[in-house]
Amino acid sequence: MEFAELIKTPRVDNVVLHRPFYPAVEGTLCLTGHHLILSSRQDNTEELWLLHSNIDAIDKRFVGSLGTIIIKCKDFRIIQLDIPGMEECLNIASSIETSEWRLSYVNKEFAVCPSYPPIVIVPKSIDDEALRKVATFRHGGRFPVLSYYHQKNGMVIMRSGQPLTGTNGRRCKEDEKLINATLRVGKRGYVIDTRSLNVAQQARAKGGGFEQEAHYPQWRRIHKSIERYHILQESLIKLVEACNDQTHNMDRWLSKLEASNWLTHIKEILTTACLAAQCIDREGASVLIHGTEGTDSTLQVTSLAQIILEPRSRTIRGFEALIEREWLQAGHPFQQRCAQSAYCNTKQKWEAPVFLLFLDCVWQILRQFPCSFEFNENFLIMLFEHAYASQFGTFLGNSESERCKLKLQQKTMSLWSWVNQPSELSKYTNPLFEANNLVIWPSVAPQSLPLWEGIFLRWNRSSKYLDEAYEEMVNIIEYNKELQAKVNILRRQLAELETEDGMQESP
Repeated sequence: MEFAELIKTPRVDNVVLHRPFYPAVEGTLCLTGHHLILSSRQDNTEELWLLHSNIDAIDKRFVGSLGTIIIKCKDFRIIQLDIPGMEECLNIASSIETSEWRLSYVNKEFAVCPSYPPIVIVPKSIDDEALRKVATFRHGGRFPVLSYYHQKNGMVIMRSGQPLTGTNGRRCKEDEKLINATLRVGKRGYVIDTRSLNVAQQARAKGGGFEQEAHYPQWRRIHKSIERYHILQESLIKLVEACNDQTHNMDRWLSKLEASNWLTHIKEILTTACLAAQCIDREGASVLIHGTEGTDSTLQVTSLAQIILEPRSRTIRGFEALIEREWLQAGHPFQQRCAQSAYCNTKQKWEAPVFLLFLDCVWQILRQFPCSFEFNENFLIMLFEHAYASQFGTFLGNSESERCKLKLQQKTMSLWSWVNQPSELSKYTNPLFEANNLVIWPSVAPQSLPLWEGIFLRWNRSSKYLDEAYEEMVNIIEYNKELQAKVNILRRQLAELETEDGMQESP
């Protein structure tokens, strides 16, 4: 997550500033990643430029629809902002409070964690030396970092690799301090381990492990089993085999579909993502998510939880940013996982359709909330295709470190720069989209999770009639938009005529 993305309302007009020795000033309040700025068109007024790092504490109060934020600074100043609108006031206050976090460059040149990006967001109270110590205590050096900040209540999702506790119960006080730094006073948190308790205990016997309650008393650990590696690859192979079966025998088809366990994996992943979102939004508790490495099931869950919670993740640009942040920058090994698909006879242990399962889960939510996503099914299919074979450099390599060593940014074109061209973007835009700022809760009941035909049956039967119906729907929607625009123009013209008639009749 980029630091600026924590700012939900970057600008508010008609804000009144009160500060010592100056008259009250009305102007425009702007929030950047570093400063709080208030500028005014009034003569002889000095702009306010306040660093976020200079804010010591804030108080909020409301009178009707007017909100007031009182900012107490580290240099002992007290500044008051009167903000019109309760929602705007709450968003500004929430954004200012993100000063509890900072950008860390501890992984510059990928020195601490080869699968992390050079810049990560961590609690401000934790210095880089502590992060280096925590990295030695987490699998692959993947110390806990910020994945998502919930604007509504300030709760967060963190992600990491498993702790290396081993059978002797090794502990790391810096790790305990880092995780506890994400908690508000009097709040508890949840550790969602994407392995079963049995698998986690086996990992401990091999030097891995999980957070011990005695050392993390403010955190409740929940185990949710999400399969990985060869089990997922075998599931994909069985599913594709079932879809290619031309016997047309119903019992045989249903038996093969069930035996693949593909939809069971979908259900497990979505259930865990809903649990994480519920902890954040309904229980007001922060969450730490990890499995073993923290590069597969962890990223499935953190990404899907954000799609459930954050409306921006359901837009085209927001979803692109989510994949860039939670998959590419977060170190999902695309080259290893997507080396082969379902037909290859040579099976490598690191191959697994992790990203395809994630896209399938997104499609399931899109199907249940068809008006809440700016992108359509074709956008997800396109991403699946490019993850496995692409002329662009976006999905090449296994980490940002590898992509930098290969100089892919200089040698190849980004997939996003191609997709975001207007001529291409129109193919992937959902004509039914209406911005929905609410949290969406997908059903995980078996009856609600069908097979994704657009991926698994598209080469087995023609989609001609579906495509024609979709085009007709788009045409109808566009016609209605044009018609509505003409109606609006006529209404404005009629209002102008009525105004002119009223002026002529006035004495």
